[in-house]
Amino acid sequence: MTEEEKFSRGMVVVAHADDAEFGCSGTVAKLCAEGWEMVYVMCTDGSKGSSDREITQKDLSSIRRREQKNAGEALGLKDVVFLDHEDSILQPTLELRKDITREIRRYQPDVLICQYPMRTLDGGWGVGHPDHFAAGEAALAAVFPSARDHMTFPDLLEDGFEPHKVAEVWIMGHPEPDLYMDVTKHMGTSIKAIMAHKSQVKDRTEEDMTERMQEWRRRRAEGRGMQYAEAFRRITFRR
Repeated sequence: MTEEEKFSRGMVVVAHADDAEFGCSGTVAKLCAEGWEMVYVMCTDGSKGSSDREITQKDLSSIRRREQKNAGEALGLKDVVFLDHEDSILQPTLELRKDITREIRRYQPDVLICQYPMRTLDGGWGVGHPDHFAAGEAALAAVFPSARDHMTFPDLLEDGFEPHKVAEVWIMGHPEPDLYMDVTKHMGTSIKAIMAHKSQVKDRTEEDMTERMQEWRRRRAEGRGMQYAEAFRRITFRR
């Protein structure tokens, strides 16, 4: 790895509340424990992720917002930002890119973690959620070039959001990862954050979820001298 010790601020951009918990919360817990300032950016309002015919979209959105804040407290996040684009119909629009650009300029992360912006047709849920692709694409476009260039979205500059150059992007779910984070010591915090999303894990006990997440992360760690790991594809930008 490069000298992560020179970095102190990170941002995670995902489509939905709980996406980061399943994808990178071990890494986030590790970085928070090391003193990084970590911020989550949720692209959607989380208003569609339920099979309950009685709940309204407004109520579900409110529940998931509260759950994400609770997860953030468990991890030690500096802030959680909700962009509130409608769930399940997210597109990598200029509006979304601008919203993410604003938050990059506001919080000035050294490292941004995002979702893989393409389908990996490996079967089952592996076909992916279209909101994830949209969030990943918009986040990458916001990092380069939008957050960097002062003449892109000039009204942001007028509002005091100065350009910012992100040093690295770490992509979750990439089929060819090259960065492995040892999260062995942070599994407990990660599981606590995942279990905060009660509306999404209500059919699973903490023991079940722990076993499931350990298995996923054990596979990532195989042959790397780690017990549990999370994996990313790293893109480095010259500042």
